[in-house]
Amino acid sequence: MTTELPVGTLVDSSDAATASLLAERFNRHTFWCGQSGSGKTYALGVALEQLILRTRLPIVIFDPNTDFARIGELRDGAPEAVVAAWAERDIRVLRSSGEGGDRLHVRYVDMNRKARAAALRIDPLLDRAEYNALMRWEVSPATTTAAELVAGFRAADDPTLLDVAMRVENLGVLDWPLWAWGGVAATDVVDERADVTVLDLGGFSSAEELRAAALAVLDHLWENREQRVPRLLVIDEAHNLCPPDPETPLEIALTERIVQIAAEGRKYGLWLLFSTQRPSKVHVNALTQCDNLTLMRMNSPRDLAELAEVFGFAPTSLIERAPGFAKGQALMAGGFIEQPSIVQLGARLTREGGSDVAVPVR
Repeated sequence: MTTELPVGTLVDSSDAATASLLAERFNRHTFWCGQSGSGKTYALGVALEQLILRTRLPIVIFDPNTDFARIGELRDGAPEAVVAAWAERDIRVLRSSGEGGDRLHVRYVDMNRKARAAALRIDPLLDRAEYNALMRWEVSPATTTAAELVAGFRAADDPTLLDVAMRVENLGVLDWPLWAWGGVAATDVVDERADVTVLDLGGFSSAEELRAAALAVLDHLWENREQRVPRLLVIDEAHNLCPPDPETPLEIALTERIVQIAAEGRKYGLWLLFSTQRPSKVHVNALTQCDNLTLMRMNSPRDLAELAEVFGFAPTSLIERAPGFAKGQALMAGGFIEQPSIVQLGARLTREGGSDVAVPVR
């Protein structure tokens, strides 16, 4: 049985026929792209809303721009059937800033050794002594504050761990508001398998804090992959989390984990959806693992040529039409649609969290 997700109309049909995606084919990785102003994020919301309505697939959204923080709020005038269905959906939003709502925290002591080192900017080669000492250090599960962790480093009979303690204090990394220590962490919430879990990453004061939050959750999902719980992992503005040339230890660790999930996660039920402006802004080893494509307006000939090369199932004749797409129009191709088609995406059911700022008029 196939579950169809109506997302808009077919542009090239004479009678504005309904365009539908195949829910079952979201068990492959998806690449969703379009330049600024193309309607990319709005259109992605249309597809996600249909998945929420018509499937039981848990969705985890990594949301660097707070675009999906209001996905639990329906627009005025939503159909009664949708209102009733939405009331039954379990939608969690973990916020990195602002008033109210559940906070987005992760526990430093629960991160694996490699991730803990990356958060402290300890490079395995450049800082090999500190890295090695941290790899051998057993963190007590009873550790509930940064001060206790540092005290443990200082009490150890290892001068290199004293260097680690000084690094912690000098950088102030463990003072980030991100850390849960003994409290509830995002990984606890994700394990509850809500219909949607939005990780609002947009309010952190630094990009490194954002990356640490994402890495903690993705590492946790990978380490528990043998449970084979299906999940759609939506990485919005994917260049923030999976750049082509990562530089810092956290960037490198996060990119490596995403690339590993892209290469091996499908059989465990970990399915990625990357959304970004250009293919060149995402690591090539993640891009080339995608079997579904949504391409919205894009003017760059270089980017279009790359897409044609990577996504051979998308007809070049349709890719070449991308510079002329109106806002909200997209080429959809791959396993999640019956045949490659130009689609005019429909209206959103929920409110946007990061819509455009209007020009003030007199």
